[in-house]
Amino acid sequence: MTLPAHVRLCAFALLLLVASTAAQAAGTYFPPRGDWARIDPARAGFDPARLKEAVEFAQAHDAPEPRDQSLSLAQSFGTREPYFEGQLGPTATRAPINGLIVHRGRVVAEFGDTRSVDMSHSVTKTFLSTVVGVAWQRGLIKDTDDRVADYMPRDVDLFTSEHNAPITWEHLLRQTSDWQGTLWGRPDWADRPSGPQEQWPNRARHAPGSFYMYNDVRVNVLALAALQVWRRPLPEVLREHVMDPIGASSRWRWHGYRNSWIELDGQKMRSVSGGGHWGGGMFIDAWDLARFGYLFLRQGEWNGQRVISREWIAKARTPGPANREYGYANWFLNTDRKALPSAPESSVTFRGNGQNIVYIDWDNDLVIVVRWIDRGDALDQFIGKVLAARNR
Repeated sequence: MTLPAHVRLCAFALLLLVASTAAQAAGTYFPPRGDWARIDPARAGFDPARLKEAVEFAQAHDAPEPRDQSLSLAQSFGTREPYFEGQLGPTATRAPINGLIVHRGRVVAEFGDTRSVDMSHSVTKTFLSTVVGVAWQRGLIKDTDDRVADYMPRDVDLFTSEHNAPITWEHLLRQTSDWQGTLWGRPDWADRPSGPQEQWPNRARHAPGSFYMYNDVRVNVLALAALQVWRRPLPEVLREHVMDPIGASSRWRWHGYRNSWIELDGQKMRSVSGGGHWGGGMFIDAWDLARFGYLFLRQGEWNGQRVISREWIAKARTPGPANREYGYANWFLNTDRKALPSAPESSVTFRGNGQNIVYIDWDNDLVIVVRWIDRGDALDQFIGKVLAARNR
């Protein structure tokens, strides 16, 4: 029997509270800014030889796509999508595969150039949904089931059409809005179009909330709507409310597009993108990604400070009705262990093209960041090897 959504949410919240209390009782370690404690794998309960084998496996599975991300994006999207003549935002040439393994707060393994500030592609979406979450916990958004139109000024017509008017924050966060329109020169149907080309502009429409579709145009709509609510640039909000409290570096950058400028309260502000599909998005190194993941492993608390509410994390981890393997953007769930058979069902990943992965595992007190690992089952095999290296 499937439990009602509100019952599942309460159960999640209770589990988060218990885990957080246990962590506090154990004297949880939080890395200070600019430093992160390391521990010998054997002392951390790992078989050093098997952990080394896991790292070597990852290093042998560097993604084969061009490291120049402008070329990689052109090859993966430009050959099958319209409106792909040139990028709207910046791109960069990435480092080789690199990553970190953090167990019980200490670094047990590091490989590759983890200091390289690279594009994170759709991991950006998790930073975006987190900024929306902070707006919600501060009361700027009363309820995620509210219509987004009710939060927009009259001169912003994103949600004025009959089709778009019912869209809620929940729909945008879960990528089930089916928002229709054009933003920053990109129509919604131009992202990952399917079916005959002549039907692309007139594809079938779905009632908001009823159909999941991964779509960067609609994520950019969420970013612009969040900017209208905060009335401040979202990178500034993220830095003040999340990245500074967790001791992140000053090296990360969240980019928008060359044409994504608006005027708000008499000031020019750039609306950021929710990924790197047309360039832009979050440029960040593995260490700051690990801090971000560790924040959620610790249930939104950092060294005694509440940064993200437990209830928001519970909402983000709750499967959506249209996709049981997706929570909020960009929380990929391991429902029925379909995505990662080698990992616990409770684990989640923040995922970006390339692949950029932040793996969070509450059962094993583990955060893994791996950047530029090959597609297919390489990620699952790598995580499986890390978990198998633990001496239970």
